[in-house]
Amino acid sequence: MARLTGIFYLGLALTGGLGFLLVRSRLFVAGDAPATLANLVAHEGLARAGIALELLVVLTQALTAVWFYRLFRRTDAVAAGSIAAFGLVNAVAILGSAALLGTALDVARRPIGDAAATVQLMYVVSGHLWTTGALFFGLWLIPMGWCVLRSPGMPRLLGRVLVAGGVGYLLSPFLEYLVPQAAALADVLTLPATVGEVWMVGYLLVRGLPAPAPTAVLPAPSPG
Repeated sequence: MARLTGIFYLGLALTGGLGFLLVRSRLFVAGDAPATLANLVAHEGLARAGIALELLVVLTQALTAVWFYRLFRRTDAVAAGSIAAFGLVNAVAILGSAALLGTALDVARRPIGDAAATVQLMYVVSGHLWTTGALFFGLWLIPMGWCVLRSPGMPRLLGRVLVAGGVGYLLSPFLEYLVPQAAALADVLTLPATVGEVWMVGYLLVRGLPAPAPTAVLPAPSPG
């Protein structure tokens, strides 16, 4: 179960990185709506791959959330349920982003009104869904770290790094909207999360979850 959770988590990391950091950066040009529209028309296959990758983010995050609940429910049922709940909410935010990217591609192929402005708006809103969704990504990392701290045999430093990363993700959208000049600081705050997630994926894939200590069985009372 731990290794399957690690595989789902690895899938989430890969699809998120490829879709948001790689594909999006090749299609979306901030402040230049005609260029974004031209990129969608010229690279339709890449745009479709970007939508598919975001759908895979949703799928892998949903599966990871459920499997983390299965993995940690005996450690702390409330924290395990929180991982699942917050992870699913974040997945819904990315689902909205994928729908917006699909709408943008549709408009690029079959223009309606000011196609360039519409496409640019869809991408801007998609980006804000990722930004605001970071709130729930932080909320999913904090109980994950707590469960690691409560699990005998798991590295306590890993739990602390995950909690710190979760707090960083919680603060990052507030910084982006309240102090836009501090965007670089918001990125720095999420670095512990990256370290913790890579460590968590590797730990689950290589080590798995430590087996619980055997429970002592008391001998049955003798009759009489």
